[in-house]
Amino acid sequence: MYLGIDLGTSAVKAILVDDAQAIIGQASAPLTVERPQPLWSEQDPESWWQAMTNALSALRADHAGPLADVRAIGLSGHMHGATLLDGDDNPLRPAILWNDGRSFAECAALERMVPDLTTITGNRAMPGFTAPKLLWVKNHEPEIFARVRRVLLPKDYLRLRLTGEAISDMSDAAGTLWLDVGHRRWSPALLDATGLDEQAMPSLAEGSDVAGHLRSDIAAELGLPAGIPVAGGAGDNAAGAAGIGIVDPGRAFVSLGTSGVVFAVSDGFRPDPDNGLHAFCHCLPDRWHQMAVILSAASCLDWAAKALGFDDVGSLIAAAETVAPSDTLPLFLPYLSGERTPHNDPSAQGVLFGLTHSTDRAQMAYAVLEGVAFALADGLDVLTAAGTDVSALSVIGGGARSTGWGQMIASAFDRPLYYHEGGDVGPAFGAARLARLAATGEPVSEVCTPPPIREIVEPDAALTRSMAPRRATFGALYRDLRDRFAAPQQLSD
Repeated sequence: MYLGIDLGTSAVKAILVDDAQAIIGQASAPLTVERPQPLWSEQDPESWWQAMTNALSALRADHAGPLADVRAIGLSGHMHGATLLDGDDNPLRPAILWNDGRSFAECAALERMVPDLTTITGNRAMPGFTAPKLLWVKNHEPEIFARVRRVLLPKDYLRLRLTGEAISDMSDAAGTLWLDVGHRRWSPALLDATGLDEQAMPSLAEGSDVAGHLRSDIAAELGLPAGIPVAGGAGDNAAGAAGIGIVDPGRAFVSLGTSGVVFAVSDGFRPDPDNGLHAFCHCLPDRWHQMAVILSAASCLDWAAKALGFDDVGSLIAAAETVAPSDTLPLFLPYLSGERTPHNDPSAQGVLFGLTHSTDRAQMAYAVLEGVAFALADGLDVLTAAGTDVSALSVIGGGARSTGWGQMIASAFDRPLYYHEGGDVGPAFGAARLARLAATGEPVSEVCTPPPIREIVEPDAALTRSMAPRRATFGALYRDLRDRFAAPQQLSD
């Protein structure tokens, strides 16, 4: 039995997976995001621990026996978050999250201080990454920065509490802008640029390595065996890749979670930073991947369901599916938290464009689904322009529950989408697989296999044709508004 724990932005999910790779139990506990100022996005690290223990308590209520038989734990989590700890490993402030946009000026400063930053990291400096956040704290909260003794990524804060060890894996560490991604080690030059050194960093492990053992007191509290290994684990997208069997070059997936991701395994370290494409370590040894990221995907549906008065996201999707495609429908720019690929624009905002007296909420719901599909297609274009062959994609994340939305995305991509059993819990399932690899040492090829395909959604040729002019207007609308988005931030500066 193996336990996978995924620290998501909106919830912690925990699943139990048996030796046949069947999910025999799962539970989740919600999280909230605090946005105390424009562009800010934060969470209290203590809330992660409480949500994790709540999820495991719910799992224990129905599966106490299997939980007591767990052989190893795997962790996954949202990337880039800056968790700042003092000398006693207590949080100094709320963690600054992946979709926080406050450190844009610090990004420019980092690129000036380390001219070969993109060569070392494979990425442009963007506000979502961890290093610019620390430079922001240094510049704006110097009294807190002076007390920083350790910086951890979110899932690794859970590891610290579970094991007492400060360790991160390569895939998550690659999203900090402190890692020499090609060589899979910390970069002294980039750490120095933010006023830190390796003593403030966790040690590094591959995702399938043993990276700590469960403390006996915590084991008793959670109903788990004491001393079992905790795997290195992975950032959420690399974990999702392991869960869906995307571990070798030529395989790709689209993730429909809070954010949206188009992820492809690459044949080595292949950066293309100028177009907002990420090049990261995979969570398995000697593997890398490329990734295009939009900051708001399923979160746009959550927002729209609430704003438009739907009971839930399912009701919003059902309403959108009653709308016939038309060039008179409104358009939606899904930049509720700024945008990363391809725009690298933390000031970008959401827009509903083309409303009339006849526009109803079902048509607005359609526009929201379509706008996210267009933004994801922008990311896919960046991947293909970089020379990555993406002929078909698997689907993971909460949005994998809706094949209706998938029809729209497949048509925007003009590529088929593969829906797998358990795809909606991809990162947690991948974490459980990494736990198994750490415990057994089995070959990756025998564990990280694609789960059974539940459905294949083919693109609709007529819909693809009708979307083309609307997508062109979608792109032009962002370009027309780009300077206007930045204007309020410039005035506040």
